[in-house]
Amino acid sequence: MNIHFIKTPQKRKIIEKLNEQFGIENLPFLLVQSGKEKIRAFSGSLSKDEISKISLFANIELIGLYLLKEENGEFRLSMDAALLLSKQIIKNIVEIDEIQFKRWIRGNDLEIKMPKGVYLIKCNEDFLGCGKSNGERIFNYVPKDRRIKK
Repeated sequence: MNIHFIKTPQKRKIIEKLNEQFGIENLPFLLVQSGKEKIRAFSGSLSKDEISKISLFANIELIGLYLLKEENGEFRLSMDAALLLSKQIIKNIVEIDEIQFKRWIRGNDLEIKMPKGVYLIKCNEDFLGCGKSNGERIFNYVPKDRRIKK
């Protein structure tokens, strides 16, 4: 099995950091680490023990929804996680207009000066994923397969 279940103390630290970054206070999921930095969320009816038993006769590489990635002590939420947790997100939101939205969803960076860090991009009521600011611009992390073709 190429996955690792995140234990409660580590989950508390993740929630603490997500609260600090975005205001997220609750992750009602089983958290699973796949790879070095990626964390997935599982909310199915199987327990850790049941998943482990299944892995004895079936190769489990991924389980659940890709939630976030840790980079240099900061978390970057996936597009799906931003939508899933949108009711909790209250910090580090960059609101963009329709013109900026059209550029963003095509994979372009935003020419917005913000302090360095990870931000959630929002247009109207919709979260569009995360971007990372270097102080001069916000770099686009929309996956290529989710961008609108030019």
